[in-house]
Amino acid sequence: MQPVHPARLTLLGHDLRAAVSDIIGGLRLIDHDSLDQAARLQLERVRASGEILARLLEEGLTIMLGGDDFAATHPANLQVERFLYDTEMRWSGRASEKGLTFNLSRGDDVPEVLTLDRIALERVLSNILSNAIKYTDAGAVTLDISLSETGALRMAITDQGPGFSPEALTRLFEYEGRPDGNVKPGRGLGMHISKHMTGRLGGTISVENLPERGARVTLELPPDVWAAAPAAKVVELPDLSRIKVLIAEDSKTNQTVIGHMLAKMGAVFEVAGDGVEALHWLEREDFDLALIDIEMPRLNGIDVIRTLRSNGRAYKNMPIVAITAYVLRANREAIYSAGADAILAKPLAGIESFGTAIANVLKRQSNGYSDGEALAVDASVEFDRTCFDRLIEVAGPEASKELLQRLATDLRNCERNLFAGLANGDLAAIRAETHVLIALAGAVGGKRLQALSQALNSGAHRRDKGALGGLGMETLAQLDRLIHFVAQERSRRGESP
Repeated sequence: MQPVHPARLTLLGHDLRAAVSDIIGGLRLIDHDSLDQAARLQLERVRASGEILARLLEEGLTIMLGGDDFAATHPANLQVERFLYDTEMRWSGRASEKGLTFNLSRGDDVPEVLTLDRIALERVLSNILSNAIKYTDAGAVTLDISLSETGALRMAITDQGPGFSPEALTRLFEYEGRPDGNVKPGRGLGMHISKHMTGRLGGTISVENLPERGARVTLELPPDVWAAAPAAKVVELPDLSRIKVLIAEDSKTNQTVIGHMLAKMGAVFEVAGDGVEALHWLEREDFDLALIDIEMPRLNGIDVIRTLRSNGRAYKNMPIVAITAYVLRANREAIYSAGADAILAKPLAGIESFGTAIANVLKRQSNGYSDGEALAVDASVEFDRTCFDRLIEVAGPEASKELLQRLATDLRNCERNLFAGLANGDLAAIRAETHVLIALAGAVGGKRLQALSQALNSGAHRRDKGALGGLGMETLAQLDRLIHFVAQERSRRGESP
């Protein structure tokens, strides 16, 4: 079989992301009040599965296109109540189709918010629950989440099926290890994947047959590989009643979804169906913000952004948010280099995340910042050790070694590229490297470096070469200090710096 060219995979990835985005966006537009209870439950089931599909698609495309390593973990905050609701919506429908009952229980001591790799967890539970429902012909399947006596997070799936045969138990986690002669469809990949994903989570998985009938599969995550995060605060939607927005997007579904969200926040908006129409709107009227899809007919989003930034009119400095299904670093750097202030990835998140992103861009513009993901920080604090220690604690003993190695590599690359960009007056390179530095410094607590990178990025966006010299040297000095600090931390853990 001939290998697929990376360009074709990139284009396929864009089309897949766009299609999933349209599906999720369309589901959000359906009026639940007009549906009966049964239809609402089915809609919620499809929505929950669609959002899981979007996350799995993103991971799969990242792997195929040369992104993060398959074994790498990507911890994030997981709201337990919402996660369990989505799990129930997805699997209760599957169980009822076979005449089964799906039960879900949660211990009172399980935290409201956990920090772990959601994709890996969903893959483990999906494979185990799918098997439990497939092999159970009558009765119930139960998912119980609790804390063990040792503080481990325990997720136990119990079914009332026939249990595992002795032969199956000996080969359970092998690749295609299912014994011959089984009448149910499948090759035995589910438990192999579950074992692999459990290792990625840093936990253990065990299987047992119950005394009378059925089986139990138990996933345990020890306290050092998961963390209880503070409960998320309710996000207040920003007031955009004084804001006029241009939506440049060729997808009718996305136009409607974005328009509904903007309208709910009070904004006035106009819609352009392609890049040329977007420029015509901007020539005729003034806007406070532009939301520009990167892939549009006639004139793509990057060319629209470049045209706006090179124009001498007032909207040269207008905040621009790019919307794209391309999320690889090279694509992001091209978008930021064109002059975008922020990037929103398809499929779009809910209104709270969308509103927060818009509010942050408008706030940064009023404060003189132009970087897409930077927030104003206290520049008087050079380094927040607590932030760094928290990051290491969440990563855990083994993952923190890989984290520090990657951090050291990324910081050295930034130092080399930023030095060259400053020496050559390459504004695009300065913008790209300071954008990366803002994220890296912010993640590890490098407050002073983060603030300097923000200011340097802003100067590069304004094409103010006169302000870059001294600011650039100070940024490089702070970057050198952070590189030295990371090298010390690696050495302290017995690693080669």
